[in-house]
Amino acid sequence: MSFDLQPTLKGRLVSLRPMRFDDFDAVYEAAADPLIWEQHPEPLRYRREVFQKFLDGAMESGGAFVVIDPESSKIVGSSRFYNYSAERQEVAIGYTFLAKEFWGGKYNAAIKKLMLYYVFQFVDSVIFHIGPANIRSQRAILKLGARKIGEEEYNGVLHFVYEIKK
Repeated sequence: MSFDLQPTLKGRLVSLRPMRFDDFDAVYEAAADPLIWEQHPEPLRYRREVFQKFLDGAMESGGAFVVIDPESSKIVGSSRFYNYSAERQEVAIGYTFLAKEFWGGKYNAAIKKLMLYYVFQFVDSVIFHIGPANIRSQRAILKLGARKIGEEEYNGVLHFVYEIKK
């Protein structure tokens, strides 16, 4: 079995499917609340023109997902695989956000667990880049068993680097 950066992943709380260009309006609707981005390195991502750059990058990555609430079939967020390295047996998970009504731990954890369960069939290590001010994401990833392994500049911005090993 080969590593597919965009499988369809289904869970009880959320499902993930590959993002498409025609998902823009629904993904943006989930992302348009400024509160989602207040701790993020790019706090203006709630603005349509800034979000367009995010979506373009997601599509170019080849590893972007929309997060779907199975009860309503509504797109409620996004996440992606990126920086896959077969040599290092590692991939990164990130760019994750959820509509505010899906905050509270269980949905984000469900997304990450689906992705981790899948990806650990192919790699030994998963990396997460999290902005220093993004306390919510730091706490959430620690709850999943990640450990902070350093700091690095990613996309021109300082990030804390966390890792979960198989």
